[in-house]
Order: sequence, then C-alpha cells, then structure tokens
Amino acid sequence: MSNNQALLVEPDVLSRVLARGKSTGAEFSEVFVEDKRSTSAGLDDGKIEQVSSGRDRGAGIRVVKGDTTGFAHTSDLSEKGLLAAAEAAAAAASRGGGGVNSVSLNAVVRHPVNTIEKWPDEIAKRDKVAILQRVDSAARAVHKAIVQVSAGYGDSRKRILIANSDGVLAADEQVRTLLRVSVVASGDGGMQTGFQSLGHTIGFEVFDQNDVEELARSAAQQAVTKLSARPAPSGSLPVVIKHGSGGVLFHEACGHGLEADIISKGASVYKDKRGELVASPLVTLIDDGTMTAEWGAIGVDDEGHPSQRNVLIQDGVLTDYMWDYLRARKEGRRQSGNGRRQSYQHLPMVRMTNTFVLNGPHDPDAIVRDTKNGVYVAKLGGGQVDTASGDFVFGMTEAYLIENGEITEPLRDGNLIGNGPQVLRDIDLLGNDFAMGNPGTCGKDGQGVPVGDGQPTLRVKSLTIGGTAA
Repeated sequence: MSNNQALLVEPDVLSRVLARGKSTGAEFSEVFVEDKRSTSAGLDDGKIEQVSSGRDRGAGIRVVKGDTTGFAHTSDLSEKGLLAAAEAAAAAASRGGGGVNSVSLNAVVRHPVNTIEKWPDEIAKRDKVAILQRVDSAARAVHKAIVQVSAGYGDSRKRILIANSDGVLAADEQVRTLLRVSVVASGDGGMQTGFQSLGHTIGFEVFDQNDVEELARSAAQQAVTKLSARPAPSGSLPVVIKHGSGGVLFHEACGHGLEADIISKGASVYKDKRGELVASPLVTLIDDGTMTAEWGAIGVDDEGHPSQRNVLIQDGVLTDYMWDYLRARKEGRRQSGNGRRQSYQHLPMVRMTNTFVLNGPHDPDAIVRDTKNGVYVAKLGGGQVDTASGDFVFGMTEAYLIENGEITEPLRDGNLIGNGPQVLRDIDLLGNDFAMGNPGTCGKDGQGVPVGDGQPTLRVKSLTIGGTAA
C-alpha cells in the first residue's frame, strides 16, 4: 500500500477499540479490517455465462484471555460498530471485570511483493471477456476432437489493516489476477480432459507477460493426447515428477504437517522431529511469502507480521515449523508470517504461503535417462493426506510411461499412493530446473486461502501407482 493512502480506520479509533477488547482483563486484542473488491467472468461452450462484481467490507475483532479466544465480526466500520464487536469478543473471552487499557500503535513496514501496472478494477469488463474469447478460440483450433471449452477469469483488489494491543499497526494491499481453462476432447476411447491455469499477485499486465493462447493450447493438447492413452500400470515403480507440477505433493504431504497448530494438537508425523533427518539430504523445503508476484505472496500476514522466507527443511534436516501469533506466544517462539485467514469473518490460523523445494544438482533429462522403467508425471491433480501418518493419495492428470530411459506412451488418469515422510526420504535425484506450479487455494478447517507451490524435476525411487492396467 502506498504511504499516502488513507487507512481504513483511523488509528485513534483503533486504539479505543483495542482498549475496549481488553477491558475485561484480556491479555491481547486485535482488529482486522478488510475491504475487498472482486470481478469474475465465465465462459462455457463458446458463450459468456456470467460477469459479476462484488465487494466485501468489514472487521473481525479477536480477544484472547488465557487459553480462551473471543471473536466477533461486523460489516459496520463506524466506531460504534467496532466497539460493539469488541465488547462481544471480550465477553466471549472473559466474564470478569477489568480496568481501562490504553494502546499505543506503531506502524509495521510491509515486505514489498509486487508493483501494479494495470489495476484490474480499472480495466473494462469487455477486455476481461475478450481474454476468455481468445482462450476459447485457441483451444478449439488445436484439434477437431475438442468438444468443450470452459474458461474462468477472476481478479481481486483487497486492502487490509491490522492493529493489536501489542502495538502493531500494519496495512497491505493485495491484488490477484487469475485465468483458468478446462478442455474436453472426445474420441473412440471416450472423453478426456485437460486443464491449465495462470495466476499472479499482479494486475492486468499479467496478460501482457503471458501467452494466454499458448495456455489454452496446452490444456487442449493435454486432453487430445489422453485420448490415445493406455491404462496406467499398477504396483511400485520409480516416479519422475516434472518441474513445477509436484509442488502440491509437498504442500499436502508434508507442508500441513509442519504447521504449528497441527503440531500442537499432536496430529503431525513431524511432531518433536526438529533437528532430525526427515528427508533425503538433497531436499531443502522453503515457505516464502515474499516471492515477488507469486500466488501466495503477501506483504504482511493477516496478523500484521511482515511476510518472510522460512527454511523448514535444510539438507534433509527439519529446522522449524510455521508459526502464527497464538502458537508462537505459547511456545516462546517468533512469528513466521504464517497467520492467515480467509476474510474478516474468520479467525487466523497457521497457513502456508508459497511452499517449494530448492534446486538440486542433477540435469532433468539425465534423471529420465537414468530411469530404466517408471512413470513420468507431468501434472498432478488433487489429493488427500492424513497429517498424523503422512499417508496420501494424489491423482495423476497427465502422465507417461518411461521405458528404457525415454518418455513414451501417455497414461490415463491414475493415482499416486504413498507416505509423505517416506517420499521425502526416497527422493534420490533432484533436478536443477526449478519452477513454480499453478495457483492454488488451500483448504483447512473450512477456510480457503491462495497459495503457491513448486519444485524442480525429481525422482522418487519407488511409489505405488494405482492404475487399471492388468
């Protein structure tokens, strides 16, 4: 946010609201204010189905006393409305009496994660619709087998303001622009799908910097290629995962298990493992909210702490977890910039930002050549993971056989089945071609937040393939 942009709520009002929150003897009070404008558009079967705009504006008040948290939210940003919400949160946290508290606020400097050239809310809707029409035309031109194209556009411009009774005053302005395309191809083997997406924390200039027609062609070619695919094999095989396409595996299979609230519940296989070798020495795992323009980039987290780069695993050794305010306070640790919430109507919790594995020493082509027989995964789909055990199942939405060190026939959709900690240990080759993957939304306890993930090409020496081949 620019220095001369007015705050959503005046500091003296925030001070009085925070004091009201602590008036019943609570140790901590916090105000989170949000003003979000968004636009979305959808295209299906060559027709624009909807173009809509919305605005969400309000504040969430959190009050903490001991182990009890009171929370209230309101869409009324007047001082009266904020004070009423603070009283409700304070009452929820404590029913005892307390004295008058005053709060002095000091501004926090946000980490600059982007510059905006074209504010998306200032772009005409017809220009946004035109992007979808370009995608539709490009995808359909790939092959006569393409029978359906669906595309979605979205942008948001969100201002947030966080103040708390520790004296924090932080503000951020977050802009995100997103494009998704899904393609269906039909042939003798039935119908197959392809999907691609593009999203960054920058403005409409993202479409000057990226080729949307190529994105559409890639999704279409993915669907067409799968028409001639053979059933995926079953059993344990070496698996090579293409750069940028397997970050979701690390996000799900080990990232959630390194969130301090999961650790504190005893629901993580990584509990009490700091300082231990938990992965191949090739692996260094990072969570970084400061990555310029990436989907999970933030200037400050939703508790007002500046975003930062956190090393979670260094050369295979677990070095730290991710922390929010409450867990860090309880354990005597420093916050890591991972306190995030879906909106002002939600409490913050420990969440990832951009989570990725750093480059290794190996040539990606040599990794394939070194794999006599296996599976090459070009794109992973969604999955499920049990954080307590680390067991997971992920879909393969684009995969190929590796035969005699060469990528050969395409495979129909199948599953990767394994265990997160075991996969980390079984990475025996790690490429030098790091790339981030598609923009994602991470769901946890009913809340969704934007996240990014990535990794270089890598090989897991053995993973279970859940295919349908005999």
